Amino acid sequence: VQLQAYGGGLVQAGGSLRLSCAASGLTFSSYDMAWFRQTPGKEREFVASKRWSGGSTYFEDSLKGRFTISRDNAKNTVYLQMNSLKPEDTAVYYCAAGRVITSTSRIPRAYNYWGQGTQVTVSS
Repeated sequence: VQLQAYGGGLVQAGGSLRLSCAASGLTFSSYDMAWFRQTPGKEREFVASKRWSGGSTYFEDSLKGRFTISRDNAKNTVYLQMNSLKPEDTAVYYCAAGRVITSTSRIPRAYNYWGQGTQVTVSS
C-alpha cells in the first residue's frame, strides 16, 4: 500500500492550497480517508476525514468553513482544499487510510496506512 501526498508549499496568509493524496495497493473505495497535520514537538492533529462511501465528512471544528475534503474513488485520490490560510496552519500534512468507526475517525491510530507528508508553510 502506498499513499503519496503532494501539493504543499509556501503560501501567504489568506491564500489557498489544494493537497492531493494518491493511493495505490488497496481497494480505495473501501477505506475512509483522512488528513492530519503535525508541527514539531506536537502530536499529530486531526484535520478532516471522509467516509469510504463519500458520504459523511468530519472536520476539526476550528477548520470548518476554510477547509474542504473530497475524494474521487475513480482516481483513488483524496483532496484537501485549504482556503484563507493562516500562519498557524503551517505544518506537515499527512493523508491516511483506514477502515474506521465514526467514534475513532479523529484518532491517528485508527488508520492503517499513512502517506509521507507534505509541508505547508503559511507566511504572515
